[in-house]
Amino acid sequence: MDWKLLGLSFVMVFVAELGDKSQLAAISLSGQCQNPKAIFLGSATALIFASFLGVLLGEGVAQVFPTHILKAIAAIGFAGMGLGLLWPAQSAS
Repeated sequence: MDWKLLGLSFVMVFVAELGDKSQLAAISLSGQCQNPKAIFLGSATALIFASFLGVLLGEGVAQVFPTHILKAIAAIGFAGMGLGLLWPAQSAS
């Protein structure tokens, strides 16, 4: 097992999920429910399943495209989203 890669992926997902909609949903559910263990297990299982799907999709896409192409596509996508956030939204009126 590559412990460095395991730690890096844990830190990246943990930081990315802080304040996420799923965390806010878990907070909302736990405030309304008397069984926080069930909410924890449900939300943890959902995150594991979503991560599993991401890994499977990533592995499949990596077999079709070379790594440098995937990195370029990801960089262009993130840059496009960042630039899109910089410009004010145009009103549809």
